[in-house]
Amino acid sequence: MATTLDLSGNALVAMTRDSLLALRAAMFRDVGPSAAGLLQEAGFAGGQQLFDTFASWLTARGLPSPEMLPALEFASQATEFFRDAGWGSLQLGTLDSVATVDSSDWAEGDPAFPLEFPGCYYTSGVMADFFGRLAGGPVAVMEVECRSMGSERCRFLVGSGETLQRVYEEMAQGANYADAVEAAAR
Repeated sequence: MATTLDLSGNALVAMTRDSLLALRAAMFRDVGPSAAGLLQEAGFAGGQQLFDTFASWLTARGLPSPEMLPALEFASQATEFFRDAGWGSLQLGTLDSVATVDSSDWAEGDPAFPLEFPGCYYTSGVMADFFGRLAGGPVAVMEVECRSMGSERCRFLVGSGETLQRVYEEMAQGANYADAVEAAAR
């Protein structure tokens, strides 16, 4: 059953991918590294509305709320929702003590605008709020692979702030993220 997103009825606006990427590039050019936090904050601010829109979208399809969907059904529906909203496809999984969100076509990842570090900061903010609502409490999101860095996919880790802080610290000491996640789980 095809259900289109009602943008204005859900306090959403359509923005072209090129505009989002140009905004990100201009912020890093003019603000420097502080742009990352600003983009995350803006993304987080929109997470609730996106989650509410997803819940309404599910209801229009005769499905239960996101929290009530079995994990496989949630993954399938979330993938379709985000793809239809123009963000790209998702694959949800786990890696030790964190959830993973992968996408080979994520809108914020841009191989044409190479970055030294993962650059989907707006997305990280959105996902932190979105998945926090699903979890019923705060979660942190950290991108560890990015198409903007030349990776084939964008990969986000979703977990507790404490766990992702330990992962970050391990990575700062030179560990790759998979080893850092394993160490944080101990």
